[in-house]
Amino acid sequence: MEFETIQGDIAAQSADALVNAAGTSLRMGSGVAGALRRAAGDDLNDAAMAKGPVDLGEVAVTDAFDLDADYVIHAAAMPHYGDGKATEESIQEATWNSLKAADELGCQSLVMPVLGTGAAGFAFERAADLICSEIADDRPETLVDVAVIAYSDDQYELLRKVAERTG
Repeated sequence: MEFETIQGDIAAQSADALVNAAGTSLRMGSGVAGALRRAAGDDLNDAAMAKGPVDLGEVAVTDAFDLDADYVIHAAAMPHYGDGKATEESIQEATWNSLKAADELGCQSLVMPVLGTGAAGFAFERAADLICSEIADDRPETLVDVAVIAYSDDQYELLRKVAERTG
């Protein structure tokens, strides 16, 4: 499957499913989760919290409420306990489980952030490499349009370079 890199606010994207960079409690605070919560309304946070907590690397699916999507896939790449830091394994599992969930839902399009960075403390370039590799290796049945999104100019340029060498 081919994928693209895009720059912008994930909450402003249109797709069958958007991926939330979640912690295991599924509480939507800052970063990607905060952007999605502000755009979708507090019902999104309430729905996510009702599905949690989940194990590290697992996902939960909710309605997208006021977002231009059908679903939000909450991917728990970081723990909401202990040191709160993402690991290579948690990023890979959260990515794989997000792709699997989208495919099982019959989604054709998905927008995913670089999981495990920001508050979760994982190096952006390495996380982008792990995510792009998982996407490149995936063989979905329905999912055909996957975009990995970065918000800032610097992160987008780094993501673009990682995707070029991965894909």
